[in-house]
Amino acid sequence: MSLKLYFDLLSQPSRALYILLKSSKIPFEECPIALRKGAQLTDEYKNNVSRFQKVPVVHDGDFKMTESVAILRYLAREKSLPDYWYPKDSKRQVRVDEFLEWQHNNVRATCAKYFMKKWIFPLVTGQELEPEKLAEYKQSMEDCLDSMETLWLANGNYICGDKLTAADLWAACEVEQPRVTGYDPIVGRPILGAWLDRIRTEVDPHYGEAHAILNKIAMKSQKA
Repeated sequence: MSLKLYFDLLSQPSRALYILLKSSKIPFEECPIALRKGAQLTDEYKNNVSRFQKVPVVHDGDFKMTESVAILRYLAREKSLPDYWYPKDSKRQVRVDEFLEWQHNNVRATCAKYFMKKWIFPLVTGQELEPEKLAEYKQSMEDCLDSMETLWLANGNYICGDKLTAADLWAACEVEQPRVTGYDPIVGRPILGAWLDRIRTEVDPHYGEAHAILNKIAMKSQKA
């Protein structure tokens, strides 16, 4: 088995690639990396896995890749990736690319930053972020989640129209992340909620498997 995936299921793009490979029935070796224990910060990881010391990382034989979107495009070219994930048709493909480029500074940036400041920061420092600053991060995230409904989901069941694509999978994994903090992204957003339920159902059981740890933490956070 030449393909190896180095991942942590609390990493949004790690989950996206894990689900993509599983649902596409592409054989790969699972190489879990415990980010919470700093497994990615060792010299061994830096020298042998990725110089960037992050996840996800894919090795195809001796060829090493980082950045989940670049890996997606490689898999579409080199492996038997179902066409619906990343269409070969140029016009359909560019619609997927539009979202994947947009999401870096929008849904990924805002959801991840709120998650980091609300959940990771207190774990690492033992202190809560100033309420006013946290409120700013939350507002930015909520504005972006609102824009998911108005900019991307207003005219179809999926981000790129009437068919599931990698854009939906990458977005869903980002939208799920704030749930770790106890925040429910679908409250007050019925269009976003219906879309997220659709993705969860269509990519089962691998979607549920990849989000099992997140779901457990989210349940604890809601009860706290």
